[in-house]
Amino acid sequence: MTRPMIPTRCVLPAVLAIALLAVLAPLPAQEKPTTIANLAWISGTWVVETERSRTEEHWTAAASNALLGMSRTLRGDRMVAFEYLRIVQREDGIYYVAQPGGRPATDFKLTSFDGATAVFENPQHDFPKRILYKKNADGSLTARVDGGEGTRGEDFPFKRM
Repeated sequence: MTRPMIPTRCVLPAVLAIALLAVLAPLPAQEKPTTIANLAWISGTWVVETERSRTEEHWTAAASNALLGMSRTLRGDRMVAFEYLRIVQREDGIYYVAQPGGRPATDFKLTSFDGATAVFENPQHDFPKRILYKKNADGSLTARVDGGEGTRGEDFPFKRM
C-alpha cells in the first residue's frame, strides 16, 4: 500500500502557520515576584497572651526593602526572652533574619508565599528550620516555628494591639 503524497505546496504553508502561531501565542502568565511590599501586612504591634506569659512583636512599616522587628516575652514583670528581627530583600530573594537574645543572625529564605502565608526556611539550622507568618481572615496573625513540613511546632496566635 502506498501513501498518498501531500503536495509540497500544502505542507510549507501549514508549517509556516504552525510556526507563526507558536511565536505569536501568549506566554503563560508568570507570577509577580514577591517583594517586601507584599509582606507589609506583618507591620504593626502584635501580642499573644497565655496564663504564663505575654509575647509582643513590633514590626516597622516596609521601607527601603526591609521590615524591622523586635520581639519580647514577659512573665509577670520580668522579660525572659527577646529577639531582633528583620525581613530583607536581597538580590537572591527575601530573608527573615532572626537574632534571638541578640546573638549572631540566622537567615531563613522565603520559599513560599501565597498572598496570605509566608514560609521562610533554613534546613541547615537546628531549630527552627521553618518560620511561617499567616495573615488570618479576622485580621489576626499566626506565627509558627517548626522543624520542617509535617513536624511538630509551636504556633503563636497574635492579635493586633
